[in-house]
Amino acid sequence: MKLPKITIIEENDKTLRKVSKEVTFPLSKEDQQMINDMLLYLKMSQIEEEREKYDLRAGMGLSAVQLGVLKRIFVIVEELDDGSFKNYVVINPHIKSFSEELIYVGEGEGCLSINRETEGIVPRHARLTVLAYDIEGNPYTIRVREDIAIAFQHEIDHLNGILFIDHIDPKNPYKNINQMREI
Repeated sequence: MKLPKITIIEENDKTLRKVSKEVTFPLSKEDQQMINDMLLYLKMSQIEEEREKYDLRAGMGLSAVQLGVLKRIFVIVEELDDGSFKNYVVINPHIKSFSEELIYVGEGEGCLSINRETEGIVPRHARLTVLAYDIEGNPYTIRVREDIAIAFQHEIDHLNGILFIDHIDPKNPYKNINQMREI
């Protein structure tokens, strides 16, 4: 595999704090290429051999804004138990509903735009129902849970100029931990 030529911007870049714009269809060739590059990059970051070869940090989600493109597009690549990958392409997402149950990532959430250790928990909803559009502009509804629900919320935050560290209470990074379930 050949690593796509993409540059992920870091947390000090003010672009990450801007709200991304709705996408119109049909997608441009550039947007389609960006989506394909993002999917390939994430897949390669999850394959140990490729990750080491290109010195990549493992990631499962990436938003267009992380490439400096203010469009409401994100992708998630989930490695399945059999070693295959499931791709999610999410355009113009809207959260329709979410569970009251809150969960958090035990080892802490991470982000390809934040290259430092962070301490604390990020409260997330355990389940979400999201209305979005596919690469062809067809609407679809998806219900996600657990780690994929966390990834969706993390990426939707990016589209709204929010970073996961914004959810961590600096005075009490493990605030209300006993009111949430660790995954």
